Amino acid sequence: MASAYESQTSADRQYVRTAMKAALLEPAHEAALARRWREQDDEAALHELTTAYMRLVIAMASKFRHYGLPMADLVSEGNVGLMQAAARFEPAREVRFSTYASWWIRSSIQDFVLRNWSIVRTGTTSAQKSLFFNLRRLRARIADTGDGVMSVENREWIATHLGVPVRDVETMASRLSGSDRSLNAPLTADGDGEWQDMIADEAAIPEQAVMAERDTARRREWIGAALKVLSPRELDIISRRRLSDEPMTLEALGAALGVSKERVRQIEHQALLKLRKALEEIVGDAGQSGLIPDA
Repeated sequence: MASAYESQTSADRQYVRTAMKAALLEPAHEAALARRWREQDDEAALHELTTAYMRLVIAMASKFRHYGLPMADLVSEGNVGLMQAAARFEPAREVRFSTYASWWIRSSIQDFVLRNWSIVRTGTTSAQKSLFFNLRRLRARIADTGDGVMSVENREWIATHLGVPVRDVETMASRLSGSDRSLNAPLTADGDGEWQDMIADEAAIPEQAVMAERDTARRREWIGAALKVLSPRELDIISRRRLSDEPMTLEALGAALGVSKERVRQIEHQALLKLRKALEEIVGDAGQSGLIPDA
């Protein structure tokens, strides 16, 4: 009984044979098929049009095999791009379908490579994508084909050629020279420890967490005591202007209180001075409190 791998290999070969047997289309017939699909939703026309260019999908997919992804998956993604091209192609523009479809096929395959080449997202901008797919080619052009650190001159040349920062070239070269590694992989051949053991814990140690919680509680206590020196109107303004998640503007608060925004600013200024003085008395050192902004 054939294995799953053998079955898949046989299916891939059959797909390639079918693609290579498909007849090439004359420009006039190609345009007619595109119009039938676009204007009449003729699925037979769509099938003939896309079948004729399956060989284009295979040819473009083969250019991305060195990224270590299955050829069948690359072809499958290329077919997605081919179908997108068929859906958007406008025969009236008098452009060959193969020319138009090439962009969609390449784009679809490139997006698939970027999504699956590494568990870490590799490229987000068009410049980074261009760097990802052209770095090896450009390094080969300047005879810099090793996996070692690139020279400053080579990094600067590639950065200038592609219009990206030198740091992006350094980062991408480092990414392409390595591979994903499991955090559970052993550090040594003897199996002593794992890579995840080398990751620093950025969480605060218990003593620091307790001290931070105590300091926060103390500051709240100081502010609560200082707020008691304010009049009801001053406390209302400070609460709406400084202690609210959505602070009110001077103009909006003035309208709510029936006074001008300048009067609100004056009351706020006076209240902040009173709070600073109260905190100086409570804390004993205004330079260490850092709780009330300058009035």
